[in-house]
Amino acid sequence: MLIARSLARSTAFALAALFASLAHAEPALPVLRTPIFVLNSLDASVSVIDPATWTEKERIPTGKEPHHLYLTPDEKSIIVANALSDSLTFLDPRTAQVQRTVRGIVDPYQLQFSPDMKWFVTAANRLNHVDIYRWDGQDFTLAKRVATGKTPSHLFIDSKSQTLYSSMQDSDELVAIDMATQAIKWRTKTGAMPADVFVAPDDRTLFLGLTGSDGVEVYDVGGPQPKFLRKIATGRGAHAFRGAGDGRHLFVSNRVANTISKIDMQTQTVLASYPAPGGPDCMDLTADGRFILVTSRWARKFTVVDTVTSKVVMQVPVGRSPHGVWTLEHARR
Repeated sequence: MLIARSLARSTAFALAALFASLAHAEPALPVLRTPIFVLNSLDASVSVIDPATWTEKERIPTGKEPHHLYLTPDEKSIIVANALSDSLTFLDPRTAQVQRTVRGIVDPYQLQFSPDMKWFVTAANRLNHVDIYRWDGQDFTLAKRVATGKTPSHLFIDSKSQTLYSSMQDSDELVAIDMATQAIKWRTKTGAMPADVFVAPDDRTLFLGLTGSDGVEVYDVGGPQPKFLRKIATGRGAHAFRGAGDGRHLFVSNRVANTISKIDMQTQTVLASYPAPGGPDCMDLTADGRFILVTSRWARKFTVVDTVTSKVVMQVPVGRSPHGVWTLEHARR
C-alpha cells in the first residue's frame, strides 16, 4: 500500500511538472526559409522580415505609397505597386534583391494577373478607373482603361479569366467587367465602403468585405445579374480576405474590431475568431495553414497569429502604415 501511494504521488508530481512546463513553453512559430515582405505605405519602402530571427533584416526603398503586391506567373518576381509614383518595383521573392522598376503604370493601387496569364489588371484608386494590360511575360501594354465608379479598391478575376470584379470604395458599389469585351457587364449597390473581393472556387459565390460596416456581404454572381444572398457578421471594419487553401474556408480581417474571422464558404457562417491587434489589414497564410501573417496597419507592426492556440505569437516592428504582406512559402491561393 505504501509503495502504491508513493507511485501515485510520483506520477502526480510528474504530470504537474509536465503541465507546468507546457504552460511556460515558448510559443510555436512558423518554420520558413524565404523572406516575408511587408509594404510600408507611408514610408515608401518594403520591410524584409528574416524568418530565422523574426526581425526586420532590411528596408528597401520603393516608389510612393506601395499598397499591394503580386507574384508574376513565372514565380520569379514579386511586383510591388507604387500608387503615387505610377510605378512597379520587381523583387526576387527568394533573395529580396531589386530586379527592376517599371514606370508609366498609372496609379497602381491594387493589382492582379488573370489565371490564364494573358492579362495584368490594376485599380487606379484615386483616378476612378481600372486598367487592363496585355502581358507577354516581360512587358505591359495597355489594352483598355475602364471608367468604373468612385475609388476602385480591390480586384478579383474568376478562375476562367472571364470576369473581373472590382469594389468601389466611395460609391458603395460592386462592378463586374467582361474580360473578353473589357466592358462593364453590371454594377450593383453594396453596403458601406466595400473593400476586398473573393470568389469561391465555384465561380458563383462572391464575398465582399465592408470596411464601413461590420461584416461580409455574399452574392450569387452565376447569372446575368448579381443576387444578394446575405450578410455575415464578422466584426467592425471587415476588410481583406485570404483563402485558407482548402477551397472551403476564408479568412477576413476586421480592422476596427482587431480580429480575424474564419468563414465556411459553403455554410456562409463564421467558424472561429482570432485576436489581431493594431488594425489588421492584408494577410498571408503559411503553407501548413496554421499561421496567419498579418499587417497591423495602425500599430506599425507585422503580426503572426497561431490559429491552433488562437493567440498572437509574434509582432515585429516595421514602417508606417504597413499594408501588403507576402511570403513565397504560403498556402495555396
